[in-house]
This record gives sequence, structure tokens and C-alpha cells, in this order.
Amino acid sequence: MYRLSEEKIILVTRPTRLTELKRCFSTRSQAKFYVSHLGQDFSDYDREEIEYAGAVQHAQQTLESLGRVQLIDRSFLSNFAFGPHDLVVVLGQDGLVANTVKYLDGQPVIGVNPDPARWDGQLLPFRVGDLDKIIREVFQGGRPRKSVTMAKATLNTGQTLYAVNDIFIGPRSHVSARYNISIGKRSENQSSSGVIVSTGLGSTGWLKSLLAGAAGIMENSGSNSSHLVQQQLIPSPHKKTVSKPVNFIPKSEFPWDSEFLYFTVREPFPSKTTAATIVFGQVTSHDPLFMVSQMPEHGVIFSDGLEQDFLEFHSGARAVITVAEKRGCLVV
Repeated sequence: MYRLSEEKIILVTRPTRLTELKRCFSTRSQAKFYVSHLGQDFSDYDREEIEYAGAVQHAQQTLESLGRVQLIDRSFLSNFAFGPHDLVVVLGQDGLVANTVKYLDGQPVIGVNPDPARWDGQLLPFRVGDLDKIIREVFQGGRPRKSVTMAKATLNTGQTLYAVNDIFIGPRSHVSARYNISIGKRSENQSSSGVIVSTGLGSTGWLKSLLAGAAGIMENSGSNSSHLVQQQLIPSPHKKTVSKPVNFIPKSEFPWDSEFLYFTVREPFPSKTTAATIVFGQVTSHDPLFMVSQMPEHGVIFSDGLEQDFLEFHSGARAVITVAEKRGCLVV
């Protein structure tokens, strides 16, 4: 077979909803009975399956004329050995792009939307039909790329975890997390439902929802919120973060390549032994976030919503969360 190049192209895919249902119920017929019995439209599952399978086939045929192609499912990402010069094509939703980038070290990633009528795709700027043109431009060095700052959590055991969107530190289940939190010269014991550390890429997701919720509570609490001066909750990186209540939905977004992160404590509970003054702030390489677990069990650290890929965070474990030394690279 003639190829444009011998460069290696990794095509990352994910199972559809129907594929996952068939894993649970063994056959399509049983899956259909289950979904239909609950009053849902099973034909939508079929449409998604057909559309995605067609996109995978089209993408694979196009890529095989351009380079050496290897197809991998997202479940193998954490154990897959990417080469330093691999070109990675992700065919799926935004979350699959983020979950792929966290396992890379600067290799370019092309996000492809397999079903534009179904998915918006903030990280999926391309369609399957664009692949031939985009791959050729990447090989020739003529396609722009965007750098993505990542977060990193390191334990005193030596274990590490990277994140493209955000890191969660807290309880595995719906119980309170107990820990000591430190940043700069400030330190306190806390009890909360966990801490979120967000990157610029992830700032339109979990961080945005947390800040919107906090602003909404203040707006409707009636606690002198009517006279508060509106301000940006996300300040300039040159200004210190000040924890003040606000009476509007805050702007959470900040650039993907920012040299800082933001942390937010979820539902901190002040008591005789715990405080709630360190609830929001900026994290940098020179000013990382430190956390020491006080949880005998159920403590975890996971990233980008992948609860299956986690670090245990039990009593005595000390985590340092900071800006990662490596960067993601998205083709745009």
C-alpha cells in the first residue's frame, strides 16, 4: 500500500452507548428490550452506533493512505506506550480528547467530531472529511498548534497523576473529606466534599459550575448581597486572589496556556476543629497547593472525570498539586 509517510498515526476511539449496553446485556436484543422497557427510544442508540462506526471506518481508510495507523480504544490509554513522534487523532467527544492528552508529552493531537449533529465539540474543530488535508499540513509543519497547560498531583509515595481539565482531591463516596490544606504561608484543617484544581482548558467545566453555584447562593441568600460591588472572581494573574462574596455569575474562563491553576474547595464546613478560610485561590509552580490526608479510608485523587484511574489518598498521604512540567499540544 502506498503511504504519504511512514510516520505513525494513533487513532483513538471510544465505545458507543450501544456497545457499552451490549457489554452489560450480552446481545443487542436484550439491550433493546431493557431500554425500550424503560420507555426510551432505542433507535437513537442505533443511529449513534451507525454514525460512529461509519466515521471510524472513513477515518481509518483516510489515515492509512497517509501513514502507519494503529487503532486503540480509550480503555488502553493509561497503559499505551506513545512514541515521541506519534501523531494522535482522537475520534470522539471533548472528554476523550482531554483523557488522551493527559497521557502524552507534547505529541500533537487532532480532535475530530464524528457526529456534528449530536456533539458540539469545543475540542473537536475538525470533521472526518478534513483529515486528509489536516494530516498533510501537520506533516509539512504548516498547521498551527495550541499549547495546553496541565496540572500535576504528586504524592509522598512517589506516585503522580496528570490532568488536562481538573484534579479532584477528596472522598470516593458521599462522605466528608478531612485533610490539612496549605498554600503560601496559610494552612488549616478542613472538612469538605473535596477540592477541585482546574486548568485553563477545564475552566469552562467543573470550575465554572462551582463558581456559578457559589454566586447564585450569595445572590439569593439575602445576606447583604444587594449592595456588593460586582467584580471578576477570576482576577488578573498579577493580582492576589481575594475571597470576597459576589452578586453575579463570575467569569471563570482563563487561557489554556496560562502558567497557573485555580483551586476551589467544595462545601467547606467550619467547626471547632476545622476552618473554611482557604476556599479559593491561584496555584503556580512557585506557589503550589499542599494537602495532607486525614482520611483513614475512601480518600482519592483522580483527574478529568476518570474515577477508575486514581491515586489513593489515605491518612498520612501528602499531595503537592502544581502546574505540570509537560504541556499538551492541540492542532487547531
